[in-house]
Amino acid sequence: MWQEKDKQLYRKFEFKDFEEAFGFMTQVAVLAEQQNHHPRWQNEWNKVEIWLSNHSKGQITGKDQKLAQAIDQLFDNKKVPRTAVGIDEAKLYTDGGSRGNPGVSAGAFVICKMDDNVVEKSGFYLGIMTNNQAEYQALLRGLQRSVELKIRRLKVFMDSELIIKQLNGLYKVKNKKLELLYRQVKELADGFEAILFTYVPRAHNKEADTEVNRILDKKASKKSA
Repeated sequence: MWQEKDKQLYRKFEFKDFEEAFGFMTQVAVLAEQQNHHPRWQNEWNKVEIWLSNHSKGQITGKDQKLAQAIDQLFDNKKVPRTAVGIDEAKLYTDGGSRGNPGVSAGAFVICKMDDNVVEKSGFYLGIMTNNQAEYQALLRGLQRSVELKIRRLKVFMDSELIIKQLNGLYKVKNKKLELLYRQVKELADGFEAILFTYVPRAHNKEADTEVNRILDKKASKKSA
């Protein structure tokens, strides 16, 4: 349970090992970026400690409570993080989209074996953000799931030429919000034995693109109803 300490919300989380703790931290990082509210935290092997407060106001606010609830939900409803498939090599297709840029956004990923048989497909609403932020968020979630599935070597395909060039060191990341997401992606990427980021035209990323648009269409229909 969260405790109030020195005008901050505090909670310690414990996991089976470092790998599980790190996976949790990367998922919390995605939540924090979505809510534009970033925690102070500390990790020691299987333990993660988190402090939440409004630094400018020096007190606990509604933003802290909201993020704490989201973190609790993430911890309480972990999606089989240790179901080790142990795939030697796989493909990851990801896509993100924003209607408004910034506007309502969604992301999706498709994980396939090298023979193109789908291992897992997932789509998700991301809230309000830019198109590039949505692309990075979708990639983060796809990488997180690939780590959970114990994929060792990964080939990543995206139809965002900008992000692929940033990840391959051809472009600098000048936007501060994108830089944070970029660093999170690179940290996850370092955990694979081998990883390759490749640009593909949208037509070759059809499954992920279709899933993104399905979610955005569903969101739009709910608004108009």
